[in-house]
Amino acid sequence: MKALSIRRTVLGLTAASAALALTACGGNVGGSAASKEGTFPEGAITLTVGQAPGGSTDLIARTAAEGMADELGVAVPVVNKPGANGALATQEVAAMEPDGQNLVLLNASLITITPLAVSEGEAVTLDELDVIKGLSQDDYVLVASADSGFENLDDIKNSSKKLTFGTTGVGTGSQLSQAILFAQADIKGTAVPFDSGSPALTAVMGNQVQLATIQLGEAKPQIDAGTVKPIVVFSDERNTFLPDVPTAIEEGYEVPVSQYRALAAPKGLPEDVKAKLVASVEAAQASDSYKAFNEKNMLTPKEISGEEVVQQWNDLAAKYKELTEKYDISLAGE
Repeated sequence: MKALSIRRTVLGLTAASAALALTACGGNVGGSAASKEGTFPEGAITLTVGQAPGGSTDLIARTAAEGMADELGVAVPVVNKPGANGALATQEVAAMEPDGQNLVLLNASLITITPLAVSEGEAVTLDELDVIKGLSQDDYVLVASADSGFENLDDIKNSSKKLTFGTTGVGTGSQLSQAILFAQADIKGTAVPFDSGSPALTAVMGNQVQLATIQLGEAKPQIDAGTVKPIVVFSDERNTFLPDVPTAIEEGYEVPVSQYRALAAPKGLPEDVKAKLVASVEAAQASDSYKAFNEKNMLTPKEISGEEVVQQWNDLAAKYKELTEKYDISLAGE
């Protein structure tokens, strides 16, 4: 009994000492960011992509993840959860713990264009996310199937065929750029939405749809192979990778739509965690392999801060809303 009493006394003193130590540190007993400082990352960091494997968004994510993993010293696996232009995946990640262990690859179109096609309750906004870093931009090109016989925009305008055209999904830049162009050029047709660029390109290659608007990096190999024909690009000036293809602007139709991408996390990231993630993305972007990937896939670096991403994308959202109202375009298909 005497030994038990001594043991209890020692345990009591130990507990009291621990309590005093916690008090001196500010009482961080709830697992706050301060108590976890220096422990991030705790194991693998999951990067979710809301598009199908093989598309440009997926490839960008995998290239960035590889460089981030080298910098952070942990695996950064990419998980594909396609659907609704990335809305489902983004909403899922936004609802997770803001500890930096779960990230999402954002397409600007989800924030700037998709809200024009869905109800306010379904729209994803940047208010739900902490944007870590801008990545890149790429331009859209309107391509025609080889079997369609279309060589230029006039061929499409003068065609008596029943036209079908693929997009990379409802509420995407692909849909918006085609809708504005066709409204201005008075081209009638039936839109067929796909979940991403890869299946849309496959459909136009097989003449399941006659036309599709695809990111240049995805379409270029098939353009070079002659399986699809480029009609116009939607950049302000001719793309250096397609110097013989006119812009929509040259053809008399102003369609200022490009795709931008950024990395984001659930809202509320601790500052030290965000700083490490930013540093890892910047290290990836500085690598020779990442730069070579951009060049190979015709991507223009858009390596701006998260704060700049928020400002620019919100400005684009307002601009696209103005365009759809001007040309009475409903992206929801109403």
